[in-house]
Amino acid sequence: MAKSVKRAFVCNECGADFPRWQGQCSECHAWNSITEVRLAAANSKSDRLSGYAGSVIGQSKIQKLSEVSLKELPRFSTGFSEFDRVLGGGVVPGSAILIGGNPGAGKSTLLLQTLSKISVSMKTLYVTGEESLQQVAMRAHRLSLATDNLNMLSETSIEQICHIAEQEQPKLIVIDSIQVMHMADIQSSPGSVAQVRETAAYLTRFAKTHGIAIIMVGHVTKDGSLAGPKVLEHCIDCSVLLDGDADSRYRTLRSHKNRFGAVNELGVFAMTEQGLREVSNPSAIFLSRGDELTAGSSVMVLWEGTRPLLVEIQALVDHSMLGNPRRVAVGLEQNRLALLLAVLHRHGGVQMADQDVFVNVVGGVKVTETSVDLALLLALVSSFRNRPIPHDLVIFGEIGLGGEIRPVPSGQERISEAAKHGFKRAIVPIANQPKKNIANMQVYGVKKLAEALDILNEINT
Repeated sequence: MAKSVKRAFVCNECGADFPRWQGQCSECHAWNSITEVRLAAANSKSDRLSGYAGSVIGQSKIQKLSEVSLKELPRFSTGFSEFDRVLGGGVVPGSAILIGGNPGAGKSTLLLQTLSKISVSMKTLYVTGEESLQQVAMRAHRLSLATDNLNMLSETSIEQICHIAEQEQPKLIVIDSIQVMHMADIQSSPGSVAQVRETAAYLTRFAKTHGIAIIMVGHVTKDGSLAGPKVLEHCIDCSVLLDGDADSRYRTLRSHKNRFGAVNELGVFAMTEQGLREVSNPSAIFLSRGDELTAGSSVMVLWEGTRPLLVEIQALVDHSMLGNPRRVAVGLEQNRLALLLAVLHRHGGVQMADQDVFVNVVGGVKVTETSVDLALLLALVSSFRNRPIPHDLVIFGEIGLGGEIRPVPSGQERISEAAKHGFKRAIVPIANQPKKNIANMQVYGVKKLAEALDILNEINT
């Protein structure tokens, strides 16, 4: 008996479903973006029990939560400690990982280096859909990688890839990239919302069923977010983003979602002629300041995932020749800068309404947490008054609209990290002031912005 065929109409732009075809999507208002998708329904009992790619759905059973094993998930290393840190300690078998990044950021290079290290001890499979095998071989030769045990496959059909993987049983599969993969049952072109959604869901189910870890490479949009439907990020276990400017040799790998570890964990790599090289002490590269003191520079301690990170904040305040002074922030939220300038005027007595204000985070780091507030304002005051901040002073703390200095998480660890890097003094929220003295570190606890400005004046005199 022939299988019945169900039809659905899906928008390639937003993924909305419709009962029938129409010229314009009523959700995203895109024209001619709705395509027909045929869904084959399983008829026989054997089809319903076999699932796909050998999975046995009939063996599923209800289990008490108290009976579930609490043993730590077995992981295997990627060969990069920074990559392992971002993933939460290594790769979990059966997990689905999505890695995105701008063109040329080094996604394929990082994964090729990773598989070259892992293939020495276990079977891996690198599936390339965008490049030929010869192009990948040329890159591996340029990077001087060991390729004797590295299995390659040039294929874009998901069904064929899973069929080969079921026979070879690798421990890790890299799909480069998910935007060029396709399924035979989906009529839309590769890269469309329907294709990306279904291929990612198919690979995720395959990974869970067979205990094979899969890393999918994803493209990004012009605003830096992962391309494709939002459901793509929901179905996978871990989403990481490789970021870095084209003119910078450093790359940052940050986790935006991780079911097996901390979110917003950060790994730092340096791009060299031999590929990506991990940076074990990122604070050292972000604090490469000269010996000469310059006004407008301050150092603060970020908390990235599970570790502190010291970064330098640079500010430049100059008299504006325009009727509307400029406010430029690189690596920081511009709206936050405008808010802090208002607090500085109201509660610090420093007027910058007729000044151009430029702020930059050194090293290309993007700061999203509010612990940068106090360091940013003191850097602005330093530039405005042309009075440098001492090299051995570290600053952090959140500033409220009332001028109060609010505490930040992991304050003790931040101060200890600064002391390890040779800092002798710190201005922190009074609630983060350590109860016990830290060797060779003088900590100033402040409640209000005015107190921090007074302490900065005392230090400079």
